[in-house]
Amino acid sequence: MSYTPTNDPIDQGLFDITRTLLQQTDLCALAQALTQHVRQINLADSVHILLWQSESRRVYLYCTDDQGCDIRYEDEPMLANGPFRRMLSRPDVLHCTAATFQETWPQLAALDRYPSFAHYCLTPIAADGRILGGCEFLRTRDVPWTDTDFSRLQTLTQAAGLAVEQIQARLHNSDNYDLLWRERNDFRLLVAITNAVLSKLDLDELVMEVSREIQRNFGIDSISMVLRSDRKGKLIVYSTHYLDKDAPLHDQSEVDEKGTLSEKVMRNKQMLMLNLHHRDQHAPYERMLFDMWGEQDQTLCLFPLMFRDRVLGTLKLAQCKAQVFTPTNLKLLNQIAERVAIAVDNALSYREISHLKERLIDENLALTEQINNVATDFGEIIGRSSAMMTVMKQVEMVAQSNSTVLILGETGTGKELIARAIHNLSGRSDRRMVKMNCAAMPAGLLESDLFGHERGAFTGASAQRIGRFELADKSTLFLDEVGDMPIELQPKLLRVLQEQEFERLGSNRIIHTDVRLIAATNRDLTKMVADREFRSDLYYRLNVFPIYLPPLRERPEDIPLLVKSFTFKIAHRLGRNIDSIPADTLRQLSRMEWPGNVRELENVIERAVLLTRGNVLQLSMPDIDFQRASSAAPEAPVSDIREGEEEYQHILRVLKETNGVIAGPRGAAQRLGLKRTTLLSRMKRLGIDKNVLS
Repeated sequence: MSYTPTNDPIDQGLFDITRTLLQQTDLCALAQALTQHVRQINLADSVHILLWQSESRRVYLYCTDDQGCDIRYEDEPMLANGPFRRMLSRPDVLHCTAATFQETWPQLAALDRYPSFAHYCLTPIAADGRILGGCEFLRTRDVPWTDTDFSRLQTLTQAAGLAVEQIQARLHNSDNYDLLWRERNDFRLLVAITNAVLSKLDLDELVMEVSREIQRNFGIDSISMVLRSDRKGKLIVYSTHYLDKDAPLHDQSEVDEKGTLSEKVMRNKQMLMLNLHHRDQHAPYERMLFDMWGEQDQTLCLFPLMFRDRVLGTLKLAQCKAQVFTPTNLKLLNQIAERVAIAVDNALSYREISHLKERLIDENLALTEQINNVATDFGEIIGRSSAMMTVMKQVEMVAQSNSTVLILGETGTGKELIARAIHNLSGRSDRRMVKMNCAAMPAGLLESDLFGHERGAFTGASAQRIGRFELADKSTLFLDEVGDMPIELQPKLLRVLQEQEFERLGSNRIIHTDVRLIAATNRDLTKMVADREFRSDLYYRLNVFPIYLPPLRERPEDIPLLVKSFTFKIAHRLGRNIDSIPADTLRQLSRMEWPGNVRELENVIERAVLLTRGNVLQLSMPDIDFQRASSAAPEAPVSDIREGEEEYQHILRVLKETNGVIAGPRGAAQRLGLKRTTLLSRMKRLGIDKNVLS
């Protein structure tokens, strides 16, 4: 109902009182405003507001006393059995004299809220066709109300009804807002704690993080996590006490499970809260709380840590002030305990996996010596890193096909081992794999070695020779360092790959062969193609299924396995008895870059085995750093290498000065400022054979 002020004094007064009533903040204030108004207009002497709760079928009374103090009669059964009950059956104005009121409702009349009065009137407050409550008007003067008076009382009741609806809506919205605000904050706290604890896989770190979050958000000063020990019948108690907020005291102890409060909670799978008094008899943990907090009484609360119907332990909280353990906080702490249980399960699983991993590594020590004799598809390949697992999956994927495989990787990464694994997993494994290093073969002899030659095909060809492609018929041919193959020989290799046929040197007879080719290189073939040092058509034919073999620095987790394998293999070969490797040595080796990859690592281990006295591997890290620093700073080249004949003469002179030694700190490659493989490639291109220098 809305009211619009007019020039009529009555209407103006009704508008003013309606506005006044709508400004009241609660029902007691509304009853007081109505009382003041009806007294001013001599309509009544006091007013009560009644509210009806249909769900519980109870009536609540709101009013003020003569001093203006609020009076609330909530949940009074006699109110529901008084005049309001009759009005529910007939929602109309109910009025009577004091005598009738006392006779009909004597218990209600005896209440101090109904002082001596002459006339009583109850008008209904209704909205949307239902009764919300009513207004009780009491008149002290023994003058009955007229019809006009009843009309005015009903009008005032309608205005009061608007105010009642507004007050209830405001309270309802306020309650909902408070509830939503609390739920939002609780949700944020749960998310924050969940993120904090689930990120901790180490059990000690998890305990500290749980204690820190609970103390910060609830002010609880003693937090313990009780978990079952590996020893039967024992519990491990991880405790944190915030005697000093900046320097909490951490404690870990093992106690008997039998008879403890944690045992009771784990058995019943329910929360337990109790008050502890320092004069009572207590278990050692509870006694310690009194000693720590100056004999103050404690409130102890224990929550079961359950995950998938499995009890992992308890979360034990102790506080001198019991006010922190309110029903709302207990509900929230129980939800936190559920999330902590998940984190504990993760941490325990992680610890178990770590123990199993260490056990597998230890077992691997004994098995490494026999690894070459084990009937395994991957032979000597050692590695459990994700990078190596990817390589092994690729090997399994391509092995059963006859597709050409190109293995890419730096020198010393074990490309030959991968080629051997592909062959062993293929249908050609019953025949021997044939291998050839293109960089180690002089250019003039490479073609003969690959395709064979007839007697008299060239000077020195005194007998017929079968080439590698013939030897590899129905098997696998592994071409290592294929990037160093002379460009003039590449078309013939391409033809074999495409047509599966070739001709021996000095013969025009076509030989058919069934060869599966696996090639490997440490060079960037795409750059070589761009520089016209490698044929693009051959590159695309080789690059059917590329496998990239990661360098050792990209899989440091495999270094401990390799170190242990090399140590026991080399020790066995040299007749040494080495059964232990210091953990610090493994960590230091794992942090090194290893530019020479697995080959360099094996050489370092071999030197360490030779220098070891006793059964514990002794590794001198300064010696390794010195050797690697020396190899990383080669001597400057004697002079620039020029093209044509001058280059030929220059390389030949340096080779003579080094007595044909190519690699090493005093070799020709270092003096020329070239890689060993680059020098060999140029020697092949220029037709220089170091073996004829002596």
